[in-house]
Amino acid sequence: MLCLTTGVPAAAVEWPWRRAGYARRVWGRRREAAAAAALLGLQPAGFLDIPTRELRACLGPALQALQEAVAECRIDTLWVPAYEGAHQDHDVAHYLASRVRDAAETWEYAAYNFAGGRVRSQTFPDPDGTEIVLELSPAEREIKRAALAVYASERGNLRHVAVEREAFRHYRKADYARPPHGGRLFRERFQWVPFRHPRVDFTPSAAVRRSILEHEARM
Repeated sequence: MLCLTTGVPAAAVEWPWRRAGYARRVWGRRREAAAAAALLGLQPAGFLDIPTRELRACLGPALQALQEAVAECRIDTLWVPAYEGAHQDHDVAHYLASRVRDAAETWEYAAYNFAGGRVRSQTFPDPDGTEIVLELSPAEREIKRAALAVYASERGNLRHVAVEREAFRHYRKADYARPPHGGRLFRERFQWVPFRHPRVDFTPSAAVRRSILEHEARM
């Protein structure tokens, strides 16, 4: 499990009275990630110091870290979030996987999206018939609930993550010049807020895609 970001927005975008606690929140998120990994029998391969929503600006260092983790840990199978407009870092991570998929069998999994104008959990916005859907047993659902509950810092943001199933398929490189699906994306739902709320991602989705395309053109 390689954590490409801190999971915490940069101090500069936080409320002024919370900025001094940035390092403490980062450390807290790392403890949560390590606890969730232990619950699932995973071992963290590393934690990058890239604030959440800034992975697109750090593609070079992130790709290098991913390549090093694949080589040093002798990874033969890679799992990555689908390109579905959920969180911009998820979509950027999906692109990064395209740069290492020759070194490891790569799978993408559905997390959540807003295709069709409603929140969808563990359902691809663009199914192609190759998806594998696992209906989780009651015991497996409890493990997933426990893993989600570990992230106390994100309790309010994880209510939309269902525990009944998991959906995944072999990795399919996306057309990053286009949005993952038509209509509003999940991360765009609250961009109408008239002030810069720290928990809202105001980055235009076109800017996220442009960062990916510019990096790909340089490779």
